[in-house]
Amino acid sequence: VHSIEDALRLYRDALGGEYLMGNNSRGGDWRWVQFRYPNGGKVELLEPLGAGFLSRFLDKHGEGLHHMTFKTDDLEAAIAHVEGLGYELVDVDLESEHWKEAFLRPSGAHGTLIQLAWSSHPDYEVAEHMPRLEELLSA
Repeated sequence: VHSIEDALRLYRDALGGEYLMGNNSRGGDWRWVQFRYPNGGKVELLEPLGAGFLSRFLDKHGEGLHHMTFKTDDLEAAIAHVEGLGYELVDVDLESEHWKEAFLRPSGAHGTLIQLAWSSHPDYEVAEHMPRLEELLSA
């Protein structure tokens, strides 16, 4: 989105999302927030903070869905299962001890970029170390 603050009216106020966590990217080019919804759904919004890949993406494609993430407790097994069904995974990164991921390109996934991911920590633990929404948006 161009502005997380502008998007709050829809994702928080109208749709009932509860702020879970957010922060600025390591390079400071963009910020992100996650809202959780009843029954386990989450939406993550990204906002550019200057020139970079995200502002270029928005200029080219406009606001909207970038990708869907499916988290799993066993990424290696999920990769083997998906590949066993004939799907090609790209950008497979199993190196980090805290976050592992792999992607299905939109061309092989009915038009949607799909991320398979594993995290060493549940969301509630990660959220404990993130700024409150008001602090994040005032920075």
